[in-house]
Amino acid sequence: QVQLIESGGGLVQAGDSLRLSCAFSGRSFSDYGMGWFRQAPGKEREFVAAVSWSGGVTTYADSVKGRFTISRDGAKNTVYLQMNSLKPEDTAVYYCASDRTRRRLWLSPSIVEYNYWGQGTQVTVSS
Repeated sequence: QVQLIESGGGLVQAGDSLRLSCAFSGRSFSDYGMGWFRQAPGKEREFVAAVSWSGGVTTYADSVKGRFTISRDGAKNTVYLQMNSLKPEDTAVYYCASDRTRRRLWLSPSIVEYNYWGQGTQVTVSS
């Protein structure tokens, strides 16, 4: 079965960096776009970033643009989220997810377009 396992979360101070990883298994990693989402306490899950199945196209939420970078490594079946200049408002549980559509021609920020999810990793940014 498809599995996504996130790692790399933790407690950091404002201005610090973290790199999240998401190990993917169970189907062809290179055929599906991947996304990162986050959910803060009391809030809905929101889109953070996505990368196309080819790795050639990325998109970001406005709130993280210029600070976060999503990438993927086909040899390791892993997607990454490099987070720089972290802010307290970045505090959330971060989830990676796999697109439900094989080789989608565009990137979707919509939760409903992702059908496999990891268990999440906590990121806490103190001020």
